[in-house]
Order: sequence, then structure tokens, then C-alpha cells
Amino acid sequence: MTQELGMMMKKAMRGFRIFVGRNWLLVSTVSAVLLGIGLGVLVREYGSLSQLDKYYFGFPGEILMRMLKLIVLPLIISSMISGVASLDSGMSGRIGLRAVVYYLSTTVLAAILGIVLVMTIQPGVSQSTEDIDRTHSATRVSTVDSMLDLLRNMFPENLVQACFQSYKTKRSELKPPSRPEGNSTAAAAVTTIMTTAALENVTKDYKIVGQYSDGINMLGLIVFCLVFGLVIGQMGERGRILVEFFNVLNEATMKIVYIVMCYMPIGILFLIAGKIIEVDDWDIFRQLGLYMLTVLSGLAIHTLIVLPLLYFIFVRKNPYKFALGMSQAMVTALMISSSSATLPVTIRCAEQNNRIDKRITQFMLPIGATINMDGSALYEAVAAVFIAQLGNYALDIGQIVTISVTSTLVSIGAAGIPSAGPVSILIVLSAVGLPYDDVMVLFAVDWLVDRFRTMINVLGDAFGAGIVHKLSEKELEQMGQMDQELSRDAFRPFSLEAPMDEEESEKKIYDNGGFVEDMNESDSYTKISQL
Repeated sequence: MTQELGMMMKKAMRGFRIFVGRNWLLVSTVSAVLLGIGLGVLVREYGSLSQLDKYYFGFPGEILMRMLKLIVLPLIISSMISGVASLDSGMSGRIGLRAVVYYLSTTVLAAILGIVLVMTIQPGVSQSTEDIDRTHSATRVSTVDSMLDLLRNMFPENLVQACFQSYKTKRSELKPPSRPEGNSTAAAAVTTIMTTAALENVTKDYKIVGQYSDGINMLGLIVFCLVFGLVIGQMGERGRILVEFFNVLNEATMKIVYIVMCYMPIGILFLIAGKIIEVDDWDIFRQLGLYMLTVLSGLAIHTLIVLPLLYFIFVRKNPYKFALGMSQAMVTALMISSSSATLPVTIRCAEQNNRIDKRITQFMLPIGATINMDGSALYEAVAAVFIAQLGNYALDIGQIVTISVTSTLVSIGAAGIPSAGPVSILIVLSAVGLPYDDVMVLFAVDWLVDRFRTMINVLGDAFGAGIVHKLSEKELEQMGQMDQELSRDAFRPFSLEAPMDEEESEKKIYDNGGFVEDMNESDSYTKISQL
């Protein structure tokens, strides 16, 4: 009995060590969050820190934020270009077009759903400051000007300048013409009265003043990377060098991200603790709870209603049975929080459980794991508006549209790695000029939210493969026939003459040029002249 108990204890310890080894980032992140909350509460209750001491206390967290900002630019450029360039494939053009349309459509729907929910629930609006004027509100501009700024930033004048500055316009009121001076005569007095009355009825006129402001023009960089990736992906062999370059750059950036992830638990500990020390209103915990509720509600609606409805409309089969077939991949994504690492399980479940053609899974799922991030798009849209609400920043319609567009585009280039969301959210914040200060709050719950949005990303890829497989049955059948013909032609001797019988074909052997080995010189000349 004692030996059996000892064996069970050893197996349990081995299983625990294996679990910790495979999920060290999860364990360390959760531990850092809990320790940060505990340390922050203790220091807040029993310590009396000055503002300078609080600044020094949060310095390790500041280093983490600087690391994250450092890798934003190379991360978005390398992952976006390499991911979009991989769309160039030998598959049928119609199949590729259907895949791209599905990816973009579901991602846009997810971003719009997230914005609708966060604007409705308003998790970042504090109850104590709800009726107070928003002193941090940005200068109001018209919707037309905001939309035009959006288009201007999509096409920057200088690509290098777009790495550190974005273009914004504002309205400047034109001064009215000066009134006549002097009133020595009655005519001058009448003119003054008429001019004053006319000025009161004249509509105010404005001029547009443009200026560059500090902050990365991520929207312009993303659009350029999208176009550049599509172009080099369609150049074939000539563009392969650039594709390989950006693939290697992406891999190198991922290694840097891994190094940052190793430091992340330490930075998160001091970020959380420092935030708790600085917070004057405990209402932040209620706001974080509502934030999680908003994100998880959006993910649930997208998973249980939007994606199944699209699948049923195009495939006319039970979408929930299809999702059940992907359960193993979804559980794997929930545990390891990486759509790229889950890819082998996703392909196996799609092919074996849901009978999706191998050519579709091998084409769509690897690309989907890179550029199809429905959960990430929804999360980034909700997080950006939530941070704006925390800082009492009023968003106009132009900024909301910018958030939805940027969230969609950023999710296309989002890396399929654990906890990449807080890195991507910095890009969205840069696009609308919001500060990064409150991003640290998201780390407290991101480790949990990240797992659910990764699960949605994997399921969205699988639903897309099922829809494209149904819509591409004719193309797949044609490809199958072509493959069969090519395979038969590979074993058929290449003949320049009339068909031969079996005996003649056994005597004559043809090479790639179509010449018979036992031909004489004159016969060879005759064959060449016929060619």
C-alpha cells in the first residue's frame, strides 16, 4: 500500500513538472498577477510611499512597457508582410479569393461586434466620474475631417516619417473682416450698423490646418505592408528572396518576443503592484470585471451565433456538430494559448473528424493561423475603447472607425503566440493617439482572456476551411481530374509518331526530348524538322 502510494505521488509530481514545463509562461504570469495584487495591497495599506518612491517602485514595469513598444514596429512589419505574402499559392485563384473574403469578413464582423458591446456596456466609465466633464477629451473635429485624416494616414507621404509621426488636421476659424473705424459722419455710422448686422448673420468659415504629431502612423504602415506583401507574393521566384527575408525577420522578431516574455512576469508583478498603489478609486476592479464580461460576451456571441450562422448559410449542415469535431483543437488552444502551436491538431481534427479536403486544410489553416484572428480583432477593439473610457477620452465617430479598421488590420498581422494581444493593442492606441499608461491594467486579466480568444481564432479558421471546401467542390474536382491526367501522362511514353503497339513501345525508349535512342542520324533530323 505504501509503495503504491509512493508510486502515485511520483507520477503526480512528474505530471506536475511536465505541466509546469510546458505552461511555464501561464504559471509564472498568473503567479505574478497574484503576487502583484498582494504586494500592491500590502504596500498601499502598510507603507507610506511618496510620489517619487512610487515612481521608482514601478520602474521594472516601465522597462517591460518600453520593451513592448520596442518590438511593435518590427513585429507588425515582419508578420504582416510574411503572412500576406504566403497567400500566393498554387491553388485555384477562386479558392484563394474565397479564403481572403472569409477572413476579412469575419474579422470585420468581430471588430464591429466588440465596438458595439463596449460602447453599450461601457466598462471603463467610472460611476464616480460619470457626470463630470471629461477634461481629457480631445479637441473635437468633424466626422468628415476625421475620415479624411484616416485616408491621409493610410497613404503617408514619407514611409520613414510614418514610423514616428502621424498626420492630423484641425479647423481654424477665419477671422471676420475688420469693422470700419471712426464715426465722424452719419454715413460711417450707418455702414457700421449694417456691417455688424451682416456679420451676425454670416455663417462662420474655417480653414484646414494640417500638422504632424508624435506617434507611429500604424495605419499607413499596415496598408503599405499589406500591398507590399501581396506584390512580392505574386512575383513568384523573383520575389522569393524578399519573402524569405521577411520570414527570417519574423522568426528573429519572435525570438525577441520570447525574450520579452521571459521578463514579462517580473514586469507584470511591478506593473500590477504599482497600479494598485497609485489607484485612488477601487472602482478599477469593477471596471476590469465589466471589461472581462464584455470581451467574453463578444467572443461567445461570435462563436455561438455569427460563425455557426455563416457556416449553416453556405454549407447547410449542423455547425455545432462541426464545432464538436474541432473540440480537441479548441481545448489545445485553450491550454497553450497559441494558434500557431495548435495548428497540427487543428489540421488533424479538420481532416479526420470533419472530412475536409487535405488540399483545403493545408492551404487555409496555416494562413488562417497567421492572419485570421477574429478573437484578437474583437479584443483589440474592446480594449482600445475601454482604455479611452478609463482615461475619460471622448471618441468621435472618426476615431471609432479608425479603431475598427486598425483592429481588423492589426489582427491580420498579429503573431500566433501567447500573450501577443497587449503588444498589438499598442498599435491600435497609436492609430487614434491614445496614451499607453493604462495598458498595464489589461495584464491583470489578459492571461485568461487570451486563452478564450485563441480558442475562437482556431475555431474561426476551421469554420472557414469548411465553408471554402463546400464552395470549392467544383474546383477541387477539376484539380483531381487534372492530377489524374498528369499522373497518367507521367507514365505514358512521349511520342512524335503515330501510336505504337506494345511491342514497338517496348523496343523504343523515349527521353525528355522525344527522340528514340536507336534512331539514326537522318531520322533524328527528320524529327527535329517536324518539331
